[in-house]
Amino acid sequence: MDVLEECISIPKLSSYAGWVVDHVLPHSQENLSPSETSTSSRSTSGLDQPSFVPRSPIRSLTFSPASPGTPPPTNGTKDKHESHHTEPLALQSSRGIKVEGCIRMYELVHRMKGTEGLRQWQEEQERKVRALSEMASEQLKRFDEQKELKHHKEFQDLREMMEKSSREALGQQEKLKAEHRHRAKILNLKLREAEQQRLKQLEQERLRREEGQVRLRSLYALQEELLHLNQQLDPSNQHKDPLKVDLSAFQTRGNQLCGLISSIIRATSENGFPTAEDQAVAERALQEMWDLLTSAKACEDKRRQDEEEAQVKRQEAQMQQGPEVHKECPAPSQGPGGKQNGLQVKVQDSTMQWYQQLQETSSQCVLAFEGLTSSKDSQIKKIKMDLQKAATIPVSQISTIAGSKLKEIFDKIHSLLSGKPVQSGGRSVSITLNPQGLDFVQYKLAEKFVKQGEEEVASHHEAAFPIAVVASGIWELHPRVGDLILAHLHKNCPYSVPFYPAFKEGMALEDYQRMLGYQVKDSKVEQQDNFLKRMSGMIRLYAAIIQLRWPYGTRQEAHPHGLNHGWRWLAQILNMEPLSDVTATLLFDFLEVCGNALMKQYQAQFWKMMLLIKDDYFPRIEAITSSGQMGSFIRLKQFLEKCLQHKEIPVPKGFLTSSFWRS
Repeated sequence: MDVLEECISIPKLSSYAGWVVDHVLPHSQENLSPSETSTSSRSTSGLDQPSFVPRSPIRSLTFSPASPGTPPPTNGTKDKHESHHTEPLALQSSRGIKVEGCIRMYELVHRMKGTEGLRQWQEEQERKVRALSEMASEQLKRFDEQKELKHHKEFQDLREMMEKSSREALGQQEKLKAEHRHRAKILNLKLREAEQQRLKQLEQERLRREEGQVRLRSLYALQEELLHLNQQLDPSNQHKDPLKVDLSAFQTRGNQLCGLISSIIRATSENGFPTAEDQAVAERALQEMWDLLTSAKACEDKRRQDEEEAQVKRQEAQMQQGPEVHKECPAPSQGPGGKQNGLQVKVQDSTMQWYQQLQETSSQCVLAFEGLTSSKDSQIKKIKMDLQKAATIPVSQISTIAGSKLKEIFDKIHSLLSGKPVQSGGRSVSITLNPQGLDFVQYKLAEKFVKQGEEEVASHHEAAFPIAVVASGIWELHPRVGDLILAHLHKNCPYSVPFYPAFKEGMALEDYQRMLGYQVKDSKVEQQDNFLKRMSGMIRLYAAIIQLRWPYGTRQEAHPHGLNHGWRWLAQILNMEPLSDVTATLLFDFLEVCGNALMKQYQAQFWKMMLLIKDDYFPRIEAITSSGQMGSFIRLKQFLEKCLQHKEIPVPKGFLTSSFWRS
C-alpha cells in the first residue's frame, strides 16, 4: 500500500530547492565537458519544448531575491549586479528549465520505479495466493482422505458388528429352532392327550346327556303320574271318584309334592339335565303320593266300615224305638269355609266369583271393540293405531321428574277418556272418531298400566308410586278402567287375587304353567328369577294403588279400591297354604310397599297379624322351601323381625311426598 501511495502522490519540492539551484547546479555545470554541455544544451533545448516542460512556479522561488540560500547584496556589489542584469536573467531561465527537466525526469523515474514495484508486489501477491490456494487444496484433499478413511473404518466396524450380530442371531435362531422342535414334540403329546381327553369327555357328556334325557323323561312321567294322583285327591272331583272322605289334608300335601316336582323340573331346565338325586327325590315324592292315596283309601274303607256299623246300630235302634226315630250320620270333620288345620285349601267362593266377574267384564270389553281391531279398512286401522298411541304413550311417560309433569299426563289421559280431542303424534285424536273407541282405549289403557308394573316397576321399584297415583286417579273418575286394571292384573298375576290355579285332568302342562303366570314361548318356560321379578313388579304396583289417591281429586267419596282390599288380600294369602319361593317373595314386596299404610290404618290388629306370620306362617314356608330357594324366605324373615323389633314399618323408598307435588 505504501508503494502505491508513492506512485499516486505528486512529487513536491523542498524549501531548500532554491538554494540547491543557486549553489550546487552552477558548480556542476562548470565541471562538465563541452560534449556534456552540448548534450545538456540539447537536452535542455529538448526539454525546453512547451509540450514537455511547462512552466513551474518553482522558478520564482529559486531566483527570488528573498531566497533563504542567497545572502543579501551589499552596496559595493549593487552596481555590478545591476550592470549584469540581462545576463543573469538568461542564465536563470536555462537553469529553471534544467531543474524542471530534472524534476520531470525524477517524476518519470519515480513513477517507473512505483510501477515496477507495484508489478512486483502484484506478482508476489499472486504467488502467495497461488501458494495459499495450493495449500488449501492440499489440506482439503487431506481432509477428504481422512473423512473417507473414517467412513471406511465406520463401515468396516458396522459390517463386522452386523456380521457378528448375524452370527449371534443365527445361533439364537438355531437354538430357538431346537427349543421349538422340543416344545412341538411336547405340545403334540399334550394335544394328543387333550384330544383323547376331549373325546373321552364328549363320550362322557353324551352318556350324561342320554342319562339326563332318560331322567328328564322319567321326571315328566313322574310329574304326570303325580298330577294324576293329585287330581284324584281334589275335593271338586269326589263325585267322579269312589272316595267320599274329606281329602283336603291329603290334597294339601299333594299340592306341595306337585310343587316340589315342578321346582325340580324348572331347576333342571335352567341348569341342564336332572341328576340322580333329583330323580330320587321325585320318586320319593311319587311314593309319598301313593302312600297318601293309599291312606285316603284306607280312611275311606274305615269310614265305610264305620258307616255300615252305624247303619246296623241305627237299624237296631229303629227296631227298638220305632220307625219314627231317625239319626243322621255326623258331617265330616271340616271347619267352616273349607278349612283344615286353620288354612284354606282353595280360594273363597266370594273371591272366586269376584275374579270370574272381572274376567267376564274384560272379555265383554274385547267383544265390544272387535269390529275396530278386525277391520281391514286402512282408515279404521289408522284410527285404531292413533287411539292406541294416545292411550299408551302417556302411561309410558310417567316418571318421578316433577308433580307438574305428572299432572299434565293425568289431564291428557282424562281428556282422552272424556271424549275431548288430544294431541298425539302431531295429530288430533279423539275416541269419538269411532263408536268403539272408548272401549278400545279403556282396555288398552288398563293393559298398559299393568304392563308398566310387570316391566318398569319390576326393574325400578320406585316407579310404582307415580304410576299407581295416576292409575288411582283415573280409576276414581272412570271406574270401568279400574275393573279392567284388576282383570289384567289377576290374569297376569293370579297371586294378586289370591288364587292358586289347580291342575285339572287332561290339561296340557304348558297351559297350566301359563295359568300360574309363567311365560311359555316355543315350549320353553321362562326362568324362575324372571318370573318372580315380574310377579313382584305387579304386586308392588297393586300395593301402591290401594294406598294412594290422586291429590287433585274431590275426596268426597272413599278410595275405589282402598286399604281394606289390601287387608283382605293379606288375610286370604295367610289363610292359604304357602307356595315355595312365590309366597315369601310376594309377602315381602307387599309389606315393604304398603306395610306402613296398613300399620297406620289397623294399628294393633296389624301387629297381631305380623306376629301370626312370624310364629305360625314362617314354619310353613320354611317346611316347603328347598335349600336353593331360601333367599326370599330369609329376606322376608329379616324384614319382619326388624319391624317387630322397632315396632315400626318404614316408609317405602320412592314414596311421593308433598314437596314432589310442588315441583
